[in-house]
Amino acid sequence: MQLRPLFAFAACFSLQAQIIDFESGGLHYKTLTKGGLTVMFANLPAHIREYSIVQVAISNGSPIAWTVKPEDFSYRRQDGTVDQASPALTVVNSLIAKASRHDVIKLVSTYEAGVYGNAHLKTNNGYEVRRQNALAETGRLKAAAAASAIALVSTKLNSGDSTDGAVFFPSSGKPIGPGTLVVHTGGETFEFPSDGEPIPVK
Repeated sequence: MQLRPLFAFAACFSLQAQIIDFESGGLHYKTLTKGGLTVMFANLPAHIREYSIVQVAISNGSPIAWTVKPEDFSYRRQDGTVDQASPALTVVNSLIAKASRHDVIKLVSTYEAGVYGNAHLKTNNGYEVRRQNALAETGRLKAAAAASAIALVSTKLNSGDSTDGAVFFPSSGKPIGPGTLVVHTGGETFEFPSDGEPIPVK
């Protein structure tokens, strides 16, 4: 799978490093290209245990291979405090220990609605590949397999590669408010003003 349509469009604006906003599948996405690397994100309405969740996709259009990982992401709140994203293994272990079946179903359905509802989000090394691997190994998505498939993991992106995943921010069960998503990757710093966690529609 590929992120060609949107990332090709975003690349046109890479010289100005302009943030592009768009709506898809009920989510508000922002994307930015720097140095050939494109980062796209949307806050997810689901709140699982003590985590707020951000859906991200990264595409490497540069000639250099880069490694992306959850620890590249942080969230700077309006009061100046900074939340560091949790490593994938920490999230998986936490969900194994604490997540209910309802939590897992909510996590999977929310993430898949974002992935499959966004025509621009087509990666060749992301959730769909990890989901197939999880299904092949376990026969069905259990807590560990679901979290492992959805969470963004440390991934080496060669030129032309792309990936997607969920980044988890510890928030003590409270929604993330307005602030700035900061991403340090590809030798660049990406900053996205954010309204915070969307309120789920009931």
